[in-house]
Amino acid sequence: MIREGYVQVEGGRVWYQMLGSGNAVPLLVLHGGPGSSHLGMRRLGELQQERPVILYDQLGCGKSDRPTDSSLWVVDRFVRELATLRDALNLTLVHILGHSWGTMLLTDYLLTQPDGVVSAVFSSPCLSVARWVADANAYRQGLPEAVQSTLKQCELLGTTQSGEYKVATEEYMKRHVCRVSVPIEERAERDAAFGDEVYHWMWGPSEFHATGNLKTYERMDRLREIHVPALFTCGAYDEATPASTRAYQALVANSKLHVFPNSSHSPLREEPEAYLATIREFLTQVELDT
Repeated sequence: MIREGYVQVEGGRVWYQMLGSGNAVPLLVLHGGPGSSHLGMRRLGELQQERPVILYDQLGCGKSDRPTDSSLWVVDRFVRELATLRDALNLTLVHILGHSWGTMLLTDYLLTQPDGVVSAVFSSPCLSVARWVADANAYRQGLPEAVQSTLKQCELLGTTQSGEYKVATEEYMKRHVCRVSVPIEERAERDAAFGDEVYHWMWGPSEFHATGNLKTYERMDRLREIHVPALFTCGAYDEATPASTRAYQALVANSKLHVFPNSSHSPLREEPEAYLATIREFLTQVELDT
């Protein structure tokens, strides 16, 4: 069973897709980016055998509207967008999984103390940009000297839109974002769905060079305010490093940590069976305990 449509939110319409109709509590998925789309999260639809799975494209990317008003690209508006979508789909009880930037959105939504959130999954979290950048700088030291030099020079000169910079960033991406190959057709589909304006405005020119309005994002001082059962996951080679993910998890009561040994930032692609089994086990156990 597949149901899809649009919900009017502040700034435009967002597209959603609801998969399955199981009796268990629905799972709502927050994709990464900002400016990515549901495409990288589609495999979570395999959980529809036991529960509805809701994927959606945040405003500015994918099948959702792409307004050009840059004032829309702030965390608080995305939080309101999430609340509006949840209300429109009558998700009275819900599990929420956020990946990467989606964990920022998830955190700020939970800090509004919404009712009915049964659990939260923080997949490859970024909850302190200062810590993220420090981890990225440490990883960059392991790149070939020529690559390091190119990255540094382009960032100093402001030529981060050059082909030279993009080629150099691929070395980082292959080690710490996705360590398995993605078919050319799928990469093209994701590129077409990507919201470049949102990404550059909120984050910056690359995964490890934060220049947008998220560069001061810091929530470690507020994680103790989260009281729902939570699961934190990351890959052993993740740009969301195991050390940082563990530090976040330690601040949230009633939370667990799982590190995927053969993954970086994309365990749903790199170790799909293990990832899905881990998420399924956590959601099921939370429901048994409540």
